[in-house]
Amino acid sequence: MPRLSVIVIAKNEAANIGACLDSVAFADERIVVDDNSSDDTRAVAEAAGARVIVRALDGFGAQKNFALAQASGDWVFSIDADERVTPALAAEIAQAIGQGAADGYELPRLSSFCGRQMRHSGWYPDYVLRLFRRGSARFSDDAVHERVICDGKVARLANDLLHAPVMRLEDALSRMDRYSTAGAAMFTTRGKRVSFSSGITHGLWSFFRTYVLRGGFRDGREGFLLAVANAEGTYYRYMKAWLAGRKS
Repeated sequence: MPRLSVIVIAKNEAANIGACLDSVAFADERIVVDDNSSDDTRAVAEAAGARVIVRALDGFGAQKNFALAQASGDWVFSIDADERVTPALAAEIAQAIGQGAADGYELPRLSSFCGRQMRHSGWYPDYVLRLFRRGSARFSDDAVHERVICDGKVARLANDLLHAPVMRLEDALSRMDRYSTAGAAMFTTRGKRVSFSSGITHGLWSFFRTYVLRGGFRDGREGFLLAVANAEGTYYRYMKAWLAGRKS
């Protein structure tokens, strides 16, 4: 049977990392790359049986490529601390790597927002490429919203990867601030100049796309909250980039 390595990058995820690692206990190797957490992330991960390596974050893509370089399995599964593999998905992963019919596999990801699983709003099925043959794929170098680049055949699995990125509205605000800052930095790095009005128009468009075109209204009150959060994140990403460009 081919060996499977699981890689996770984390920072201050003591509340999540244990359950995450427990959900992938079927793997032959579990590696956590910790960005100098100030909580018990490292201790919890080690107690769960993972190998922990401390490394300062220099971008999500670079951090995940570092984690990938530490893996020794024939196959690699990348998971975030706020994600969980169900028993059904675990069995499907084992079957996929045993057959080896493809070099990479996308999984449907079912995410929740403030306690509600979002089946619309552009959040589902949200296919993500997370399982791949080692040596056939790598992560993009993007500082945020990195993705797996696979050189071989890519197929899809059927069972959901569970994802709980936003448990409280406060989590959404914190996430929006972090990601808008990283997104603005990407604009600056790529030399993209934005106008003041672009933040307004892109923010409005983000709300309309999430709530109307992608059926966010079908996700109830949480669908409205998500559409507003997406709009604000987009607005602040452009405004932060505009302010940075004005200063330079």
